[in-house]
Amino acid sequence: MDKLKQLESFVSVATRGSLTAAAKAEGVAPAIMGRRLDALEERLGVKLLVRTTRRMSLTHEGSAFLEDCQRLLVDFANAEASVSAGGVKASGHLRITAPAGFGRRHVAPLVPRFRELHADVTISLNLSDRVVDVAGEGFDCAVRVGEMPDSSLVSVRMADNRRLCVAAPAYLQRHGTPQHPTDLAKFACLTLSSDASQTRGWAFQVEGEVIHLKPGGPLDCSDGQVLHDWCLDGYGIAWRSTWEVEAEIAAGRLVTVLSDFDAPPNGIYAVFPQRKHLPLRVRLWIDFLKHSYSQPEFWRGARKP
Repeated sequence: MDKLKQLESFVSVATRGSLTAAAKAEGVAPAIMGRRLDALEERLGVKLLVRTTRRMSLTHEGSAFLEDCQRLLVDFANAEASVSAGGVKASGHLRITAPAGFGRRHVAPLVPRFRELHADVTISLNLSDRVVDVAGEGFDCAVRVGEMPDSSLVSVRMADNRRLCVAAPAYLQRHGTPQHPTDLAKFACLTLSSDASQTRGWAFQVEGEVIHLKPGGPLDCSDGQVLHDWCLDGYGIAWRSTWEVEAEIAAGRLVTVLSDFDAPPNGIYAVFPQRKHLPLRVRLWIDFLKHSYSQPEFWRGARKP
């Protein structure tokens, strides 16, 4: 049995949530999809999906394998497209969405540079902190930061994102430095207000386990940029992403605290609806993002790809 077909079937079933839906999308019987999954699991020697009469769920190994398969299938499609497209130029309209803060810093500066390379492409950029329905609202691609929920979208990991506790040197000189995450209760912590996201709190790794704390303080805000500015001005400790604070850390305007307890990184992803043939403009945009984000100097403020 064709190995590529097995991988395609696994991704289709996992993202659609059932054999029936995946089989309908491909125009085959559910039993055929089932046989492909059985053959794949037998070949790998591991269970990827737990199937019952009512529901289907990924195993731990299946979740990890799904992300790898999606990336491989996208790379394979890109390789085919690069050959078959030949000298064809990208054209048409590209609709992109991204979180507001991240998008302002690390997506918007790249949009005009991408168009300088592809003059026949027009681009709309939407910046919003709500979770946009990419397929339903007609977007070609979304940039997302954090763990990816189960979704019918294809996700390609662009870069790692780590959360750090940071403070201005002046604040630490006045108030001291926490030595353990639980010490944060004694400090002014700059937190997102309750109507914002990040409901699980600040994540730390303590004795090999990830724990979540919800520190408090005299100031909170629903806007991350405001928290960033307050932190720079010395009003307390903040828990921010590396993409927000790396330049300030390099310049000495902020310093990290509790570094021994940093939680494992999550990701920065490009996500897009499943399509048999990805438009050339979308494929080139994703490649452009991936190349840009792979450059260390990009995150230090030199944003030219």
